[in-house]
Amino acid sequence: MKLDLLTAAIGKVWDGSIVERLSAYIRIPNKSPLFDAQWERNGHMEAAITLMAEWCRAQPLDGMRVQVRRLPGKTPLLFVDVPGELPGCVLLYGHLDKQPEFTGWLPGLGPWEPVMRDGKLYGRGGADDGYAVFSSLTAIAALKAQKVPLARCVLLIEACEESGSVDLPAHLDALGDEIAEPSLVICLDAECGNYEQVWCTTSLRGNLTGNLRVRVLNEGVHSGMATGIAPTPFRIVEQLMARLENAVTGDVLIDELQATIPKDRRAQITAAAKVLGSTVAGKLPFASGVRPVSNDPVELLINSSWRATVAVTGADGLPAVASAGNVLLPELVFKLSLRLAPTTDAAVAARAVKETLERDPPYGAQVGFENSSAAAGWNAPPLAPWLDESITRASRQIYGKDAIHLGCGGSIPFMAMLGAKFPQTQFFITGVLGPHSNAHGPNEFLHVEYAKKLTACVSLVLADHARSLS
Repeated sequence: MKLDLLTAAIGKVWDGSIVERLSAYIRIPNKSPLFDAQWERNGHMEAAITLMAEWCRAQPLDGMRVQVRRLPGKTPLLFVDVPGELPGCVLLYGHLDKQPEFTGWLPGLGPWEPVMRDGKLYGRGGADDGYAVFSSLTAIAALKAQKVPLARCVLLIEACEESGSVDLPAHLDALGDEIAEPSLVICLDAECGNYEQVWCTTSLRGNLTGNLRVRVLNEGVHSGMATGIAPTPFRIVEQLMARLENAVTGDVLIDELQATIPKDRRAQITAAAKVLGSTVAGKLPFASGVRPVSNDPVELLINSSWRATVAVTGADGLPAVASAGNVLLPELVFKLSLRLAPTTDAAVAARAVKETLERDPPYGAQVGFENSSAAAGWNAPPLAPWLDESITRASRQIYGKDAIHLGCGGSIPFMAMLGAKFPQTQFFITGVLGPHSNAHGPNEFLHVEYAKKLTACVSLVLADHARSLS
């Protein structure tokens, strides 16, 4: 295999079709079902998967099979099967559903209008995770063009990841033995600490989301008449939240959400902190004068990869400031998002959080916590020597720097599913969600040059996987 021809071929496809197709994909507001209950009627998911399927079918891969698989009441699944010359199977994973718009986009930018600026493609879903199918298939095609023998490669692109992958188990059951047991899984939906080397994800946190509802009155009442007699729902919410986390440090207080950090993961965090230094916090768009919760990059990486955290991500019942009168509100609903340590049992955590919030409600208020999603985290098995060497070599060849191994603060529910089903499978999980790329928030972007290079790294790892089979 000639590396210069490989990188040139990958760059040509990115410049010739991927950027244009990704731009068209960004224009489609295909929000995940959790954020668009009428997704099927609205047709945006159908438009997105059709766009990707048509691009896949146009790629020069002999014998490739491209299917849009459907199940009643479920989001569709894009299934691409590329036959191999060698035994075995590689599974490449991505998703095509998106987070909602969010607010705060810079002038000239928006969630559904692609903008190329300084080598970055702005818009919702380009980096999380629309590029994955294009990058994965391009990596395979570049090797096939040079007659490099490969194992069979199967692409799974789901449409429900941002909703906890709730539809994926049904699709996996329907696929039956069509995938078999992959010896390698490649996932391009993770973070990167910078845009200068490969970042290999070694763990993922789980995610527990739900709505905390507090009701004290049947209707709003003049605050001058009611305060001091009836408790405000906000004060009750404050008391309940104090059961979950320390209000000063943010430490989660529930025993079932605690986890021990393995020694090898601590060592990887320490090594990554030496590379990243102050950029661990510097990657976030802090407001003027605001400091991170710690000045120690090691502690920040531990916090964001192996410790449970709590965030309030939405609220109902609070009027906009401009229309808020002097009224004691009858009911508030807060959406909570708890990140779980990679080894925490999500079902156990969900029960513990519900019990903690609902027991002995202050003032006898009506309190309920309704889980909307409980996705387990994942801790990767040890890398096989060939894969460890391959990732290191690919990073050096393409970026000129060593790869970094580090846990990821986000969740990819499919990895936990696969890890439980195929305990002997090897995983290469990486991605383009680096500093300021801001998936889920405003001004999301894809660093195009980094994505091109990462595509080449995937090619090199696929080629090394093929050699490991002999």
